[in-house]
Amino acid sequence: MNERFRIDNGSWNMKRYEIIDGLRGYFLVFMLINHLVFVGGYWMLLVNHDQLAFVEDAQGFVFLSGLLVGMVYSRKMAKTGYEQMRQKIWDRAFEIYRYAMGIVMAVLVAQMVLPDAYRIWHDWLGYTTFDDPLRLAAIGTLLFQPTFMDILPQYVVYMIFAPPIILLCLNGKWAYVAVVSLLLWVAAQLGLQRLATVFINDIIMGSDEQGVRVSFNLFGWQIVFFSGLVVGVLTANKQIDWSGIFSPEKTLIPKICLMVCLFFLPLRIASAHDLLPQYLLDKFATMEIRADFGPVYLINFPAVAIGLVWLLAAGPRHHNAHVRRLAGGLTWLFSLSFLRLLGRHSLHVYIWHVAIVYTVFYIDQRTPEFSQITKTLIALASVMLLSLPALWRERDRFIGGPPGRLVNG
Repeated sequence: MNERFRIDNGSWNMKRYEIIDGLRGYFLVFMLINHLVFVGGYWMLLVNHDQLAFVEDAQGFVFLSGLLVGMVYSRKMAKTGYEQMRQKIWDRAFEIYRYAMGIVMAVLVAQMVLPDAYRIWHDWLGYTTFDDPLRLAAIGTLLFQPTFMDILPQYVVYMIFAPPIILLCLNGKWAYVAVVSLLLWVAAQLGLQRLATVFINDIIMGSDEQGVRVSFNLFGWQIVFFSGLVVGVLTANKQIDWSGIFSPEKTLIPKICLMVCLFFLPLRIASAHDLLPQYLLDKFATMEIRADFGPVYLINFPAVAIGLVWLLAAGPRHHNAHVRRLAGGLTWLFSLSFLRLLGRHSLHVYIWHVAIVYTVFYIDQRTPEFSQITKTLIALASVMLLSLPALWRERDRFIGGPPGRLVNG
């Protein structure tokens, strides 16, 4: 535990951010499990933390990405200067953009080759072919995002704005960043982005009557990424005394987090299983819009995240044996070498996960309905296959020679 995650002089001392890598790997695994689609569904969808709280893998993945951007690039910016680091961040954004466009092109090529693929993937792709330049332009400008290909485009936008925000935080202006981020989130809840998107939607409307198509409202979800970025900058530059906040003797914060989670637990279960009366559901649904990262998510996610960090940081030294065991179990889980392997190459693994999801769905639609056992075996095999790009990128570690380049982000 001491080498993997410990608080020392106000900063996290992690060997290659192992816990963060493990968390990202965990989110990638469950992202894959949640995205696999079978006729008749399958039981593994119920084995997820999102069944107990309004907290999903995408939220954790986006937050950790912002955290790492803040931690890694702020240190380098402080050493090398703003201009040089801005270019590095924008180069990274362009790299993510190339991968995002590459997976779309790969799926469109597969759609041309595989029998009946157009019909099978129509709900995910719409009428998207190489002979529709307007739709291709919409994809290229990130206005039309096929199903399960919608996380990377928002990263591109966030990374473009990351350099000046990191600089503001380094100059002590992080509170202004937080306020602006909160105001943008409020704008998302009010639907102000529609002042632009309705007009654009009419311009790029295709023959399938789809125009602007995104799963994440950038105004709403930016608060997840940039809150992580701010925390990352402050952590990297030792502007936060984490040892004073996440201490086994100071239990007020984890108790508040637990109270918030217990409040939302029955609501999550009731809403997931249609147990709320309609008059209550009508009101509740307006506060729980996932695409906008609604108020329910804004409250529940920090409670879970802060509580989890307290368990990992202070839990092992708590006087209560049950707390120590829980903290030890979580540390063991997020330190699994398989999860850390995935997390070290999250960009490439995410791209590969899209290919797996589209392939499994195509096979499922072309065959008689699988049994639950078969669906489970396919899902487990898919999880194992998820590691292929990571293993390839670290192949030198297994066959000799210098280790492969490890990339955060």
